[in-house]
Amino acid sequence: MPDKRITYKEALSKAMYLCSKTEKCKSDIRKKLYDWKANPDDIEKILSELEKQKFIDEKRYAEYYVRDKFRFNKWGKIKIKTMLLQKQIPEKTINKALADIPEKEYIETLKYLLKQKEKTLNDGDYYKKKQKIIRFLTSKGFETDTVLRILE
Repeated sequence: MPDKRITYKEALSKAMYLCSKTEKCKSDIRKKLYDWKANPDDIEKILSELEKQKFIDEKRYAEYYVRDKFRFNKWGKIKIKTMLLQKQIPEKTINKALADIPEKEYIETLKYLLKQKEKTLNDGDYYKKKQKIIRFLTSKGFETDTVLRILE
């Protein structure tokens, strides 16, 4: 028996409900619509209807995502940007959202993570310690030049 396709109205209604609960981007909803077996011809219509009714707003999503990942996950700008690009958010929108991170708060977070990592390192060799800290902070998405500047 073939999979039953969801109707346009059902798909739109489910998508609206999902978007009303949490902030979503177009790529998230597009994936959900495919998972729900929505008619491929309806998917773009549904997405444009959601945008028109402000259920989806890429700018708002990027701002929320940047704020959330920076404050709670302590991610740097590089990692945040990479993840948003994977969600097909326009680069211009991402850059505007990243610009909202206060520079002072960004540096304070970097220093906090540096101190936390230092506490976990037992290695007596200064250079090995420094290398591990740099690798850790860059894996969190912080810019190498910023990390080196703070370390000095």
